[in-house]
Amino acid sequence: MMVRRLPYLSNSRLFERLYLIWYNSLVNTDAILRVVFFLTNSGSEPVRDWLKSLDKADRQTIGEDIKLVQFRWPLGMPLVRKMEADLWEVRSRLSGGRIARVLFTVRGGEMALLHSFIKKSRKTPIKDLELARRRKDLWLSG
Repeated sequence: MMVRRLPYLSNSRLFERLYLIWYNSLVNTDAILRVVFFLTNSGSEPVRDWLKSLDKADRQTIGEDIKLVQFRWPLGMPLVRKMEADLWEVRSRLSGGRIARVLFTVRGGEMALLHSFIKKSRKTPIKDLELARRRKDLWLSG
């Protein structure tokens, strides 16, 4: 008779797996929103391109924050802040004390990622907000 050996799991790894099994049994794991990237007339996706320009750790942090919004919408501060009607921001803290923002809108179960940037001042720059507004209007009208 052959005995099957289980792969080695440290106590913390075992605890993590058991916790995930328990958590998933209690929580609806279906996405509430479908994430889409805003597409320009020239065919580029500015937020996707910006994300690709970041290092892996920063991409992962922002991706996890976006995923949390996708699966737990509606959310508020400190992760999501409403900027104005139909415009929100995902607020991510990156390595080195940097702060990233991804501006998005929601329509009919879709979360459109409109604009993103590294925040350098306390207030959201007007040019970034205006660009997000223009893209929001284009996306909502089309």
